Amino acid sequence: MSSTLSTEHPGGRPSAGRATWESQRSFDELGRPLRDITFTVVDLETTGGSAEGGSMITEIGAVKVRGGEVLGEFQTLVDPRGPIPPFIAVLTGISNAMVADAPPVESALPAFLEFAAGTVLVAHNAPFDVGFLKHFCEQQGRPWPAFEVLDTARLARRVITKDDAPNCKLSSLARAFGSATTPNHRALSDARATVDVLHGLMERLGGLGVHTLEELQTFSGRVSTAQRRKRHLAEGLPHAPGVYLFRDHERRVLYVGTSKDLRTRVRTYFTASETRSRMGEMVGIADSVTGIECATPLEAEVRELRLIAEHKPRYNRRSRFPEKTTFVKLTREPWPRLSLVKRVLDDDADYLGPFSSRKVAENCLAALHDTFPLRQCSDRFGKAPSRTPCVLAELGRCLSPCDGTVDHDTYAAVVRQLRDSLLRRPDRVVEQINVRMEALAADERFEEAGVHRDRLAAFIRAASRTQRLSALTRCPEVVAARRGDDGRWAVHVVRHGRLAAAGVIPPGADAHAYVASLRASAETVSGGPGPVPVATAEETEKILRWLESPGIRLVGVEGEWVCPVDGATRHLAVHDAVSRSRTELVPFDDRRDLAPVHQPAR
Repeated sequence: MSSTLSTEHPGGRPSAGRATWESQRSFDELGRPLRDITFTVVDLETTGGSAEGGSMITEIGAVKVRGGEVLGEFQTLVDPRGPIPPFIAVLTGISNAMVADAPPVESALPAFLEFAAGTVLVAHNAPFDVGFLKHFCEQQGRPWPAFEVLDTARLARRVITKDDAPNCKLSSLARAFGSATTPNHRALSDARATVDVLHGLMERLGGLGVHTLEELQTFSGRVSTAQRRKRHLAEGLPHAPGVYLFRDHERRVLYVGTSKDLRTRVRTYFTASETRSRMGEMVGIADSVTGIECATPLEAEVRELRLIAEHKPRYNRRSRFPEKTTFVKLTREPWPRLSLVKRVLDDDADYLGPFSSRKVAENCLAALHDTFPLRQCSDRFGKAPSRTPCVLAELGRCLSPCDGTVDHDTYAAVVRQLRDSLLRRPDRVVEQINVRMEALAADERFEEAGVHRDRLAAFIRAASRTQRLSALTRCPEVVAARRGDDGRWAVHVVRHGRLAAAGVIPPGADAHAYVASLRASAETVSGGPGPVPVATAEETEKILRWLESPGIRLVGVEGEWVCPVDGATRHLAVHDAVSRSRTELVPFDDRRDLAPVHQPAR
C-alpha cells in the first residue's frame, strides 16, 4: 500500500512551543522576525546514505509551521524502484510491500516542492535531506527553488551542553525538549519531533536576544553572554546605509565599519556570527555605538576610510595610516635621477605611486634602473660636473655624468624615455626585462629571473595605478549617476579624485535642479601636484571602481578624463598570469591576452 497525505490547517493549531511565540510578540525586531517566518520541517527516509551512490528516497514527511502553529502536514511513501535493504527495513519499518504501489520520486518530489514553496526548509542534519532533494531535482531537470535552509543539528551543537543532552541526535534532543512525538525513523514522526526541537532551540535562543531568522542562521555559541547583553547599543541606529563607530567609555573610537543597514549590521556583533577574537575583545570594551547615515553606499565607504585615517582605531587593521606611503620620484635638476620619497612636493617633478610598501617601491625602482642607466648617487651636480666615476659607471650601468663621459643632450634623451615610460608607454621597460628574464631562464638561473619578474610586476602595477589615478585627479569635476535597484538615481560629485558630494534624487524631483543644487553645495576642492593630491589613493580607487561599474551615466566632466591608449593597464592581464605562476617564467607580451584599456569619455 502507499499513502500520501498533505493537509493544511487554515486557522492553524498550536504546537508545543506556542507559549514561546506569544512571549516574543512585543519585540520590535530587526530583519525578519521568527514569528512571521513560515518553516517547512522535512525528514526523509532512504535506502542508503548517498544519493550519488544510488540510494533512493522511500518516504517524505514534512510539517509546515509559522508562529508556533502547525499550518499543514505532508507525508508520502516513495517507490525506490528496487528492494529495500533488510537492515533499512528493520530500522524504518518500511517494507518492500508498503512501497510497491507508492508513487515514484518523479511524482512525490514535485508534490513536496509545491507544499514547501515560499518557506524556509528545516531539517535535522540538513545536508543529508536537502542533498537528496537537490539530487533528484537535478536528475529530473527541475530547477532547485533555492530554499533558505536551517539545520537544527548544527544549531543544537552551538547551543546544547552535555548537561542538556548527551549528544545532538534527534532522539536525545526530543527528550531534552519534552517533544510530544518520539522519533521512530519514520519521516512524518521525525519531522514532528524536529518541529518541537526547533521551537525548543528558539525558546532557548530567545533569551539570548535571537529573534530574527538572520540571527538564528548565523548564531554562534562563541559570542559571549557579555557581548549579547550589549545588543541594546544597536537600538538607536537607523535601517540605512552608513558608517558606525564603536567607542569606549572615554569616547575614543575603537572600530569603524560600514554597512547598507547600520542597525542590522551592528546587532550582529552582539547576537550572531561575529566570532573574531579581536572583535569580541572590542565589543567587551565598547560603551556606545555612533551611526552616521549616508546617502549612498559609496559615500559610506569613503567616510569609513576618512574616519579610520582620522581616528586610527586600534581594532581596524587596514587603512589606518594612509600617510605612510612611498613614491618613486624623477627629479627636476640638471642631471635628473630617481629616488624614493615620502611625500609629493609642488616642484614640477614626476611621481610614480603611491606604494604602501617600501619594498615594492624598491622593486619598481630597480626595474627602472635596470632599463635606464641614470645616475643613482644622491649628490647634487652642476651643469658641468668633474668627479671620479663610481662603480656603476665602470660596470656600464650608469651614464656617468659625474666625470663628463656623457653630454647633457644624450642624458636628457634617456630622461625623456624614462618619463614616457612612467606616464605613457611602459613598453621599453617591459621589453628590456623580458629579454633579461628569457636569458636567465635559458641558463636555468630561475631564482634570478624571478627577481626580475617581481621587479617588472611592481613597475607595471605602479605605472597602471598612477596613470588611472592621475587621469581622474586631473579633472576639476566629474558628476556621475547610476540608477539603483529601487529605481532611484544616486549622484556623486567628484573633484580632483575626491568625493565632494553624494545624494539620491527624490521621487518626482527635477533631476537637473537636484544635480545643480548638489554641485553648488559640494565641498570646494583645489587640485595639487602628484597622482593623488587631495585624497588617499584608496579613496580615489573606490571612486574609480564605482565610475567604471555598469550603468554609470556621466552627467558632466570638467577637464579631460582620459588614460593613455598604450598605457600600463594593457600589460596587467599578462602580469597577473605571471604573478600567479611561481614556477613557470613567462615573458610579458603585449600582443596577447591584453587587458582592456579604460578610456572614460571626454
